[in-house]
Amino acid sequence: MIKIGDTLVSLDVIECYFCCNLDDCKGACCIEGDAGAPITKEEEEALNQALPAVIGQLSKEAREVIKKQGVSYIDEEGDLVTSIIGNKDCVFCTYDKKGVCLCALEIGYNRGECKFKKPVSCHLYPIRLTEYPTFTAVNYDERKICRGAVKLGKEKGIRVYEFLEGPLVRHFGKEWYQELKQVAEEYLRQKGESV
Repeated sequence: MIKIGDTLVSLDVIECYFCCNLDDCKGACCIEGDAGAPITKEEEEALNQALPAVIGQLSKEAREVIKKQGVSYIDEEGDLVTSIIGNKDCVFCTYDKKGVCLCALEIGYNRGECKFKKPVSCHLYPIRLTEYPTFTAVNYDERKICRGAVKLGKEKGIRVYEFLEGPLVRHFGKEWYQELKQVAEEYLRQKGESV
């Protein structure tokens, strides 16, 4: 683990390769799992504000779930998460012609239709954050669905922390990321690996 401010960053975030490959996984991270994406109360409000801009992109089933329980719910572990359809798709999932799952929020944000890009937990994936009383753990969540991303990351020479520069800056700030990058590069050089 590496300490950056009040965070402890797993070495996997620095050592492992990763570059999303939607052609391979079809956006499985928005589908697989037993609950929705973890969100904060502030993000729940942002989802509600963005909803009118993206509701037209959502499936009939998604609209029914949102009408019934809203954009979020409390899961079995007591966490606030995005609503899901049939224990599978996030309600904000939409599919392109190739069957790739995309985020309606991100599409709306990129088009300038809403101000909220997506929950931080989604944006940071495959990094997962765990909050403790005195620090935040920053861990790489390695899953089978992302094998294609690991392969592509190796081919392109992109590490997890590099691939997620934008989301990490969004959540922790530019100074934090610059410190992480500097520490990561020094760590990799000491290991004799290319930076």
